[in-house]
Amino acid sequence: MALGFYFDMSACIGCKACQMACKDKNNLPIGQLYRHVESFEVGSYPMPGVFHLSSTCNHCGKPACVEKCPTGAMYIGEDGTVQHDDELCIGCGTCAMACPYGVPSVNEETMKSGKCDSCYAIRQAGGEPQCVASCPMRALEFGDIKELMAKHPDAVSILDVPMYPQGDTVPGTLVTLRPCASADAVAKKY
Repeated sequence: MALGFYFDMSACIGCKACQMACKDKNNLPIGQLYRHVESFEVGSYPMPGVFHLSSTCNHCGKPACVEKCPTGAMYIGEDGTVQHDDELCIGCGTCAMACPYGVPSVNEETMKSGKCDSCYAIRQAGGEPQCVASCPMRALEFGDIKELMAKHPDAVSILDVPMYPQGDTVPGTLVTLRPCASADAVAKKY
């Protein structure tokens, strides 16, 4: 079973509640985030548009960060999500350099890498990831990718959006795009 996130761009209002809930849950310092909400302005008068993109670790099926980590600190957990072991991490940043999505980051205070762990401990206790639980618009979901695909047949794999490099990492993220959120508009932001 592959687990991952679903994001409904058409429901997101850009409030960043998911971003702040993640930051708070992980006690991250200023300047470090595991979930990012980006806003994009598109079009021009008289047809302007705006959309928001909430993204985090794609919990890839073939994660480059795991493959390149020299100590095994980045690993695939029992549930198939990409996890991180602080005890094994030497803060070299190899995972950050290897990830084509730029997800892992090194905490300058602890000199350890970190990233979204899909709130593993909370999920094991029967809850859902903090970002999902905090979204007032219910624009985020987490679960079995095949079930999410069946539930949201119009969603696209993150690989279909040009801002994410094509590759063989097999990301576990699905997105329902807003009509104004063309792939070209998203690509221009990055």
